[in-house]
Amino acid sequence: MIVVRGGDLILPARIVAGGSVVVDDGRIVAIEEGPADPAGASVIDARGCYVSPGFIDVHLHGLHGDDVLDGEGAVARVAQRLPQYGVTAFCPTSVACPPDVLSGFLRQVGELRLAPLAAGGARVLPAHLESNFISPDFAGAQPVACLRLPPDASRGVEGEFSGRDVLDVVEAARPDVGIVTLAPELPGGLDLVRALAAAGHHVSLGHSAADFDTAMAAIEAGARQATHLFNRMSPMSHRAPGLTGAVLGSDDVVAELICDGHHVHPAACRVAMAAKGPAGVMAITDATAGAGLSAGATARLGGQPIHVRAEAAFLEDGTLAGSTLTMDRAFAAIVTRFGGSLVDAALMCATTPARALGLTGFGVIADGAAADLLVLDGAFRVRHTLVGGAHAFRA
Repeated sequence: MIVVRGGDLILPARIVAGGSVVVDDGRIVAIEEGPADPAGASVIDARGCYVSPGFIDVHLHGLHGDDVLDGEGAVARVAQRLPQYGVTAFCPTSVACPPDVLSGFLRQVGELRLAPLAAGGARVLPAHLESNFISPDFAGAQPVACLRLPPDASRGVEGEFSGRDVLDVVEAARPDVGIVTLAPELPGGLDLVRALAAAGHHVSLGHSAADFDTAMAAIEAGARQATHLFNRMSPMSHRAPGLTGAVLGSDDVVAELICDGHHVHPAACRVAMAAKGPAGVMAITDATAGAGLSAGATARLGGQPIHVRAEAAFLEDGTLAGSTLTMDRAFAAIVTRFGGSLVDAALMCATTPARALGLTGFGVIADGAAADLLVLDGAFRVRHTLVGGAHAFRA
């Protein structure tokens, strides 16, 4: 038994000052509005700190030099490092890649997802595929040579692969694929939205030139998420709302938001939060292997070299290539730069992603919930991380 005592508890709708959370057998068994001292419990002193539900990052490519597509052991190494940034669960995220690379990645995800919790590591959730089925005009740092049309079963020169080959890999590993990002305006795109949604995947609209009507048709077909709102999608204007306007105007879609203040201006972040509320926005990092490295370092994204700068990561030609953000900094930005409250930040970093993914009993401090908890100091630095009631990190 563990008691996290004396901190300000960030509950779903309020802050409890100087409260306590009692944990036993991996679950929250009591929430006290004051000190608690159950017999035999280990004590984590949280006085002067905040106690938050553990962060859930649904869009993360890598960390500390490891890209999740780097091969054997890469996903596990990322999982081990995430608790120092407050992440207790994450969706390993791929870029467009050949079927054999995708298959190897999903095999790692499947093994880790079903394995007992590794000491000190974050939970591995089903993967997020920033898939082969996106717009080449909005590809960003995605490898354009790996992009395909959804229904395409034809091959080009010997050795190339088809869209059908990619879908065969997805079908063979369905439980290990949680989110699939795609562009619905591609030929066969709306049919693919329907098929993936019917198979139980979370379809996310992104890297897309879709106009407003096509985006709304995709939502009607079952899309329920938007990949990094504002980034690499058709923009919004007052007469042509585009994909951005469809996402902001739809209560059926939860939007990812890269909360570093660089990918999306803080004013635009405030607009998204006002339009959709914290229950409609998930804070993400879109972190690459450059996250956690010093400016000037180099790393990889899907095999491509990237360069770490103070503000983000970039390809050699200067194309923005994901972030160097970590979730503790995202939480801090929501409160200090985007005008959100502590409750808003916990919702966006933990509760909303858990609800969007259907993770019952996660992302919240509540009786019976999983004991995935953080202690953050007054500057929002992570002091303790518990995953399943066990210490995964302590400063």
